[in-house]
Amino acid sequence: MFAIVVSKKDLAGMNIKQCLLKQFDFKPTGSRFEGSPIYSYKGITLYTTSEESINCEHIDKKLNAKLIVFATKHRSEAGRASLSVHAPGNWGKAELGGMPQKLCIAPALYMKAAFINLAENASHLSYEITLEVTHHGPYLTNTPCFFIEIGSSEKQWQDAEAGMVIARTIISTLLNKPQEAIPCIGFGGGHYAPYFNKIMLGSGYALGHICPKYGLEGLNAEMVSQAIERTVPKPNLALLDWKGLGPRKQELLEILKGLGIEHLRCRKVLKTNI
Repeated sequence: MFAIVVSKKDLAGMNIKQCLLKQFDFKPTGSRFEGSPIYSYKGITLYTTSEESINCEHIDKKLNAKLIVFATKHRSEAGRASLSVHAPGNWGKAELGGMPQKLCIAPALYMKAAFINLAENASHLSYEITLEVTHHGPYLTNTPCFFIEIGSSEKQWQDAEAGMVIARTIISTLLNKPQEAIPCIGFGGGHYAPYFNKIMLGSGYALGHICPKYGLEGLNAEMVSQAIERTVPKPNLALLDWKGLGPRKQELLEILKGLGIEHLRCRKVLKTNI
């Protein structure tokens, strides 16, 4: 069983919820979650939380699901119109939910499928389709999860067409078995991970957790190991945005070597385009 979680406090989440109910034959189960009706469709259960999604710590303990999709807003100072996918977790401090230096389980194959579906479904929209690096809460102990978001202002959050695209993307991703790909983790670059976008869309690699350049400052072997252990399927490979690694490049290479993890530069992956 799969779960979709939206928040009453989130305009984009409520937009996506209405699009899911309008476009697909979700039926009320007769039960409620945090005061709101629960809906179900073909093994997918739709929950509405009264908390902000990033603060839904350990919500997986309350849900009967093998994978959870959080459908939410994305906020940025630039106000860019975007549709994005990312795993939750904190490389350092927990400033927006979750726990310090704790990562959720990132379902790499489903995230790749969602990102490809999103790019296809949104091709007619003037939105940027992008990955984001691993960031913010909540922290879930046992259940793989990822976020799919509408950004980055109230105008976009309430855009019904964007909501429909997200709704279709979620359902098509969850109802179809994801294609096989090589699971990996990523390091380097900026928040919107331009090299990793290209790799997810145009290669046989599937990224779980991505640590940006700004997250490398406090990175240690324990965090790299956690990123490996909490990506499914478990990866044996790290992809590196080589020029986007900064001064800790050599230290990261030594950590990967110590953990027995192979690495490839993003440029090489894009050249071979397996």
